[in-house]
Amino acid sequence: MKIYITRHGETIWNTEGRLQGWNNTDLTEIGIDNARKLGESLKHINFDCVYCSPLGRAVETAKHIIGNKNTKIITEEALKELGFGCWEGIKVTDLEELYPDEIYNFFNKPHLYKPVDGENFEQLFSRVKEVLESIFIKSEYENILIVTHRVALLAIYAIVKKTPLEELWKQADITETCLSIIEVKGNEIKFILEANTSHLK
Repeated sequence: MKIYITRHGETIWNTEGRLQGWNNTDLTEIGIDNARKLGESLKHINFDCVYCSPLGRAVETAKHIIGNKNTKIITEEALKELGFGCWEGIKVTDLEELYPDEIYNFFNKPHLYKPVDGENFEQLFSRVKEVLESIFIKSEYENILIVTHRVALLAIYAIVKKTPLEELWKQADITETCLSIIEVKGNEIKFILEANTSHLK
């Protein structure tokens, strides 16, 4: 089985440098176009189903990737972005002034990050791991698409690669609509493509 994983397309808040978390803003024209480009590059793949975060930006991205195909989209709460609580909608540059220690730890020492409000990394990892394990045992499936978010996708990397939390941000540059692929062969689970953006060129 191969699991194709992407982050949603660019949104309005992405362009403004605001944390989104469980809040949502619409895809930009670039976000829509890039999702369609990814879909075009994957049109030869017959996905058995799509597992998608329920947040609008992820669902919209999934629909643009699928296009006219009748592939079933299953929304999974566990694939939502990390919940940032009171930080959501605030620019990172403003958070650096308001919560300098917390935002520094978030991006540089995630193992020391303690949220002012919202989820911690342990809660994110727990829910992402649970949904991943449920997908890995879908032996009747050949190809699955997952549409999720930046930090949630980094959690997937860490779970599969057994990366320690302190190295979370060093794993891959998870840009919008980048493509990663996990190959599952029995008990062997590994990445065979990481954060690829060749479809956008």
